[in-house]
Amino acid sequence: MEIQRVGTRPSTRGSAEYFTGVVRIDPLARAPEPARVACASVTFEPGARTAWHTHPLGQTLIVTAGCGHAQRWAGPIEAIRPGDVVWFAPGEKHWHGAAETTAMTHLAIQEELDGVPVHWLEQVSDQQYRGTEA
Repeated sequence: MEIQRVGTRPSTRGSAEYFTGVVRIDPLARAPEPARVACASVTFEPGARTAWHTHPLGQTLIVTAGCGHAQRWAGPIEAIRPGDVVWFAPGEKHWHGAAETTAMTHLAIQEELDGVPVHWLEQVSDQQYRGTEA
């Protein structure tokens, strides 16, 4: 058994390369090999969001606070709220983030494949985020 005490892993700010707006990432757990799962608490300020991305083995989000949005490529923008659990299939192109006027926090759980947990793609445009892209 291993206990990782709160406050022993520093928060980081989401990189502008992969996020729009203010995003705080609090790492929670990374299992030792041969396990490959990692979990973080991610807080998005209003209007903040990820870039489009995929996960080689999929991703689970558990919304813990606020109100946000999630969208898979070519799908509708979905509202997500505390208690909602979102599953993105392996390789499914998607984004997620806060609502325009409300912050949102979720737990992000994913596994690595050959040491890679995520493949980052292009930024989500303001038009895509608002659902107004023609």
